[in-house]
Amino acid sequence: MKYLSEYRDPDLARALVGRIRAEATRRWTLMEVCGGQTHTIVKQGIDEVLGGVVEMIHGPGCPVCVTPLVQIDRALHLAARPDVIFTSFGDMLRVPGSECDLLQVKARGGQVRIVYSPLDALEIARSNPDKEVVFFAVGFETTAPANAAAVWRARQLGVENFSVLVSHVTVPPAMTAVLESSDNRVQGFLAAGHVCTIMGWSEYEPLARRYRVPIVVTGFEPLDILEGIWMAVRQLESGRYEVENQYVRAVRREGNVPARTVVEEVFEVVDRGWRGIGVIPSSGLGLRPEFAKWDAERKFDLGGIEALEADECRAGDVLRGRIKPVECAAFGVGCTPESPLGAPMVSSEGACAAYYNFGRFRAASAAGGP
Repeated sequence: MKYLSEYRDPDLARALVGRIRAEATRRWTLMEVCGGQTHTIVKQGIDEVLGGVVEMIHGPGCPVCVTPLVQIDRALHLAARPDVIFTSFGDMLRVPGSECDLLQVKARGGQVRIVYSPLDALEIARSNPDKEVVFFAVGFETTAPANAAAVWRARQLGVENFSVLVSHVTVPPAMTAVLESSDNRVQGFLAAGHVCTIMGWSEYEPLARRYRVPIVVTGFEPLDILEGIWMAVRQLESGRYEVENQYVRAVRREGNVPARTVVEEVFEVVDRGWRGIGVIPSSGLGLRPEFAKWDAERKFDLGGIEALEADECRAGDVLRGRIKPVECAAFGVGCTPESPLGAPMVSSEGACAAYYNFGRFRAASAAGGP
C-alpha cells in the first residue's frame, strides 16, 4: 500500500537505530502518549532494541482504557433498559464494568448495536422514534469532532430521542498530571499524531517550555516512531525543549480548524475522571448547557450511579507509566483477554493487550532491557 510499506523499511529502521545510538550519551526516558504507538513499539520490539539508550514508558494514551469505571456502569445501566437502543464503537463492548460488559448485556437481550459513526446512531434514532437511542461518545480530541457534529445535527433536525453518554478526555492535562507527579521519570514525549491532526500542537508549546521537556508529534508506523525518538533524543542531548513535528504528512500547527470549531461550539472543558487515575481538572469535554437535551447523563439522571475499582487491577499504574504491564501480579494470570480485570487488557490500544498479544511476559521487558 502506498505510504505504508515505505514507513516499514528495515534498512531505514536500522539506520535510525544507529543514529539514536550515536546521538545518545546516556539513557533517556521517553513516554509515548498513544496506545497505537505503544502497540507498534511492542510489536516491532523498538523498546527492546533501544533498551540500552532509551526507555519507553507507556502513557495514558488509550481512550477506551481511561474511560472511568463509573461511566462504563452508566453505559451498562442504559443498555439494559428496554426502552433504549445503546450504540457504541466495537472497542467498548468488552471493557469490563463492575459486574459485566456491554457484550454480556447484549447476550442477555439488551439492544446493544455497534456503529461505525455517531451519525449512524442518529439515523437509528430517526428510524426508531419509539425508542431512546444513546451513543457512547468516548475518545480523545480525535473523535470529538464527529461526536459534536452528531449532536449539532440532532438539534438541527429536532431529533430528541437521541443522546450521547460523553466520556471525552483531552491529552495536554494528562501530560501535565504525569509531569507533576512526585515519581515522574519522563524526560520527553512522543505526542499522538492523530490528536494533533485535529488540535494542532500549539497547546503543547507551554508544556514544553514550563516543564523543559521536548515534545515530538509522531506518527504510528515503525519509522515514524524511530524518527520521533531520534528527534527527542537529539533535543535532549542539545538541551533544547521544543515542540517538533515528525508527522509532517498529516499535521499542521493549527490543526483542523473546521473540526476544532464544531468541537468548541458543542463541547466545553470540564473536569473528568480517568480510570485508575482519578479526576484530572479541566481534562475532559462535556456538552454545553444549550445541548443539555442531548446529554444522556442528564436525560436519564445517571448521577447516582457510583463504582469502586478492583484493588487487584493496576491499570492506573500502567496508564501513568509507573509500571510495565508485566509488573502487575495479575497480568496473564488473573487478567487475560478472555477474563480481563481492566480495559488495558482488552482494548486494541491497551498496553496490557499489547504485551499479552505479542508475548511479552519476561521481566527484562519490564525493566526496559534487551
